[in-house]
Amino acid sequence: MKELLLSGAAALGITVDEDVCKRFEIYAEFLEKQNEKTNLTAVHGADEIAVRHFLDSLTMLKAVDFEGKRVVDVGTGAGFPGVPIKLAVSSVRLTLLDSLNKRIDFLKELGGILKLSPDTEYIHARAEELAQLRQYREQYDIAVSRAVARLNMLSELCLPFVKVGGCFLAMKAEESEEEVKEAQKAIEKLGGRLEGAKSVEVGGVRRSIIVVSKVEKTDVKYPRRFAKIKKSPL
Repeated sequence: MKELLLSGAAALGITVDEDVCKRFEIYAEFLEKQNEKTNLTAVHGADEIAVRHFLDSLTMLKAVDFEGKRVVDVGTGAGFPGVPIKLAVSSVRLTLLDSLNKRIDFLKELGGILKLSPDTEYIHARAEELAQLRQYREQYDIAVSRAVARLNMLSELCLPFVKVGGCFLAMKAEESEEEVKEAQKAIEKLGGRLEGAKSVEVGGVRRSIIVVSKVEKTDVKYPRRFAKIKKSPL
């Protein structure tokens, strides 16, 4: 796994040292162990986890500079892409957000094992509710997500967290032009501006990182309740 991480990161132009690799190995071991009790991922085996979770998450570093940034990972699941980003860029101030408490419990325990610094926050909440709270609304430099929701819905959940001048990054399949076009109106309505998509390749699979800049404050009526977002996407 170590050599796979080192070579994969190098191919992306990202430097990870021996200590970071060791922490990734610990992450993979703990994920596999906990996955026997709680369904956290369908990916199994150290090498598969290294490629499909760790390196895939690190592609986000190709899109923007994360150094010293405050980052929220919306719908983080088992910690992707937020925890790999934090391991690679220790100065990131990270909030891991998920609506399932069992995932947050897993991440808290993982954070203790990996000794993630005190500036990592674990929150069990729905994104559309947390984004309405003053201490979280428009307080982040970067929002990231690998969630499976379509981009127009995901934008409404993520952009309200981002301060003007920051950005939202969404990981999508390479063939996402139609989905991006569909989301254009929603992005603009939410105070965003579509900057384009950065194509990356990991393990022979090409992905697109959609980059959205926050250029205006988001109207206070957004995000709506998720049932409404799902029924009537912007």
